[in-house]
Amino acid sequence: MVKWCIMKTQGVFLLQPQDRTKLHEEDWEDVKEESCLDLEEKTIRTQKIYDGKIIRVQLDEVELPDGKTATRELVKHSGAVGVLAVTAENKLVLVKQFRKPLEKTILEIPAGKLEPREDSQACAHRELMEETGYRAERLESIISFYTSPGFADEILHLYRATGLSSGDVQPDSDEFVELTELTLEEAFDRMASGEICDAKTVTALYIWKNQVLGGK
Repeated sequence: MVKWCIMKTQGVFLLQPQDRTKLHEEDWEDVKEESCLDLEEKTIRTQKIYDGKIIRVQLDEVELPDGKTATRELVKHSGAVGVLAVTAENKLVLVKQFRKPLEKTILEIPAGKLEPREDSQACAHRELMEETGYRAERLESIISFYTSPGFADEILHLYRATGLSSGDVQPDSDEFVELTELTLEEAFDRMASGEICDAKTVTALYIWKNQVLGGK
């Protein structure tokens, strides 16, 4: 088993095998190796910048692996859910809404923020019902992923909803959405045009495509 080491070359840190003569193709498949350098950035101090309804912003001063210091602008978030819901007519359930940060209207899968101590599956049921009126007999966890780990700790839990039954839309008082249902081909056309452009919906689309091609 190859031992790996962080080496500094022209001011840049690179991951390299400590003994290059022992490097074989199969060694790339298992990188559970010891490192000569701890990559953790240790927090020296934290300055709170903003505490809002959806996010908190802080500025951290950190010690880098080489002993130098740097600042990190961080966004703290309680997490969110997204729902991949396909109707009996094999159409994807989407909502159209205006997104102020983008200054445009886009199409997205039903999604929303987790309330404090809220179970992610319960949140998925709630958001699906509020934004689309649909209720799901079953919700299956697909994957959880960090949306922007370079500056935020938001984690999004993606669920697959099956056994849909329609009902009344119940959006929040400051939420204005329009229900849209698209076939797989139509959805990919909307992605090509830029109307579908957010990470969770693009991820859901490719998962749905793989399901269709795989016959699942």
